[in-house]
Amino acid sequence: MQFLQDAPRFLFFTGKGGVGKTSVACATALTLAKSGKKVLLVSTDPASNVGQVFGVTIGNTITPLRDVPGLSALEIDPEQAAEAYRERIIAPVRGLLPESELVGIAESLSGSCTTEIASFDEFTNLLGDDSSYGEYDHIVFDTAPTGHTIRLLQLPGSWTDFLAAGKGDPSCLGPLSGLEKHKQVYAKAVQSLTDPARTRLVLVSRAQTSSLSEIERTYLELNQIGIGGGYVVVNGVLPEAAGEEDLARALRAREAAAIAAIPGAVASLPRDMLDLKPGNMVGIPALESLFTATSGADITDDAALVSEVEDAPLAALVHEMELSGHGLVMCMGKGGVGKTTVAAAIAVALAKRGHEVHLTTTDPAAHLTETLHGSIPGLTVSRIDPEAAIEEYRSHVMETKGRNLDDDGRAALAEDLLSPCTDEVAVFRQFSKVVQESRRHFVVIDTAPTGHTLLLLDATGSYHREIARQVGDTMGFVTPLMRLQDPAQTKVVVVTLAETTPVLEAEELQGDLKRAGIHPWAWVINNSIAAAHPETPFLQARAASEMEQIATVRTLTGRLALIPLLPEEPTGEEKLLALTALSSQPA
Repeated sequence: MQFLQDAPRFLFFTGKGGVGKTSVACATALTLAKSGKKVLLVSTDPASNVGQVFGVTIGNTITPLRDVPGLSALEIDPEQAAEAYRERIIAPVRGLLPESELVGIAESLSGSCTTEIASFDEFTNLLGDDSSYGEYDHIVFDTAPTGHTIRLLQLPGSWTDFLAAGKGDPSCLGPLSGLEKHKQVYAKAVQSLTDPARTRLVLVSRAQTSSLSEIERTYLELNQIGIGGGYVVVNGVLPEAAGEEDLARALRAREAAAIAAIPGAVASLPRDMLDLKPGNMVGIPALESLFTATSGADITDDAALVSEVEDAPLAALVHEMELSGHGLVMCMGKGGVGKTTVAAAIAVALAKRGHEVHLTTTDPAAHLTETLHGSIPGLTVSRIDPEAAIEEYRSHVMETKGRNLDDDGRAALAEDLLSPCTDEVAVFRQFSKVVQESRRHFVVIDTAPTGHTLLLLDATGSYHREIARQVGDTMGFVTPLMRLQDPAQTKVVVVTLAETTPVLEAEELQGDLKRAGIHPWAWVINNSIAAAHPETPFLQARAASEMEQIATVRTLTGRLALIPLLPEEPTGEEKLLALTALSSQPA
């Protein structure tokens, strides 16, 4: 493995959900520990399954792994980190400010933006505190910090003073208010991140066009803040051991085409290719096999297990959606699970049945036009452009909140509006307009990856609470959040893959939604090998490994659709319609 040669102290693994970041990070930590190094494996993922991979309970404390001398692990709990972060900010002013103001500050620090910053706050200590963590030769991070988070930390200015003067909007500025005190710690952490002698960035992908495009976007974003170099790991490549059935040959052709068209910015980076394995990457023996070639000896006969999969066509969900004649359909989930494909298939099916449909996306990396391949009667396609929304929002805030500020206040407000924390508020304004349309016809929304969507829901909830405070009991009102909470008006479809990490992340998303009073209406498992009814032993073994995850999803929802892994990418009207054919899903 090229990315393991002369490994520096810090290794960061990043990529879309479901590509195998956790597996590659765990296998890396295991390999380094077995070479005699002392290694700390750190997960910053809210739905971390590092403990499950190793078969132990880890949690928010450093835990030595008994079966692997020299290897310890830590799962940073975002909620615990956020609670500690809030307390550090509020504690110094408790007793100095009225209780009502403390409640307002706590509320402003209750969103996903705060959680993300708090998690970063936790592991900056790992990057900069050699006195506490100097005993480790390597620290391996599963899921690197996002470029947005690091750019936020680099913003100058005294947010705390700005808040104390009462000039800011706590909903935007609250998460930033504790950063000022830790600038030196953050500066040291960013210095470590941007030093290739200390930190190596590993971009994990699948051999899929969308997944490879995502690592290019991430790579370019991190380049802007000084994190250069990088290695590419293409995980889960179908091996020759998969056999020669039609499905296997078609999948190899799809993968080869995606690799041949790898985006230019990452094409020249050192690249390692990892074979798809017949089973899940759980347990030390499985992890030890990840960096080796897959052979026929690895395959067991699991064909009997595959026959148990039940047919669950997407058409059944579309038929039930159609009965209301209008409404909002939101496809949610992690990046890389196929939300765009599912949203487009639902929209095309409704339009072909004679309904007026608006298909839109809040995803900055939207691929709707590539998925649809042209216009379809009755279907309007749009994109909520984050940059345009942000620019409009900044102008609006400067004209309203900034109107009566002095020059220093306006400068501080303008600086705040450069923060990524305000981006979702801006997009929310556009999002709420689209939600209103669903009273007249169907609106299908392809949402951004989960973290961004939760920030959007935070903004929706904040707006709802503000309107409720202003209106009180004097008159009736309807906010976008109330529409999202009403199952008669909104159907939330959670999209996932039949793999451990995507299902865990989707379950976490469902929990977050329920806490916001939004109950997912249905789940869709995309790209299921089991639903494709494979014929060769290798693919049958892969299908059998999906059965536990399919069973888990069935316990989480009363409505489930299974979309099989298809020989060709489902793009264009004809192939999208095939996903919602009224007959059983084809093999």
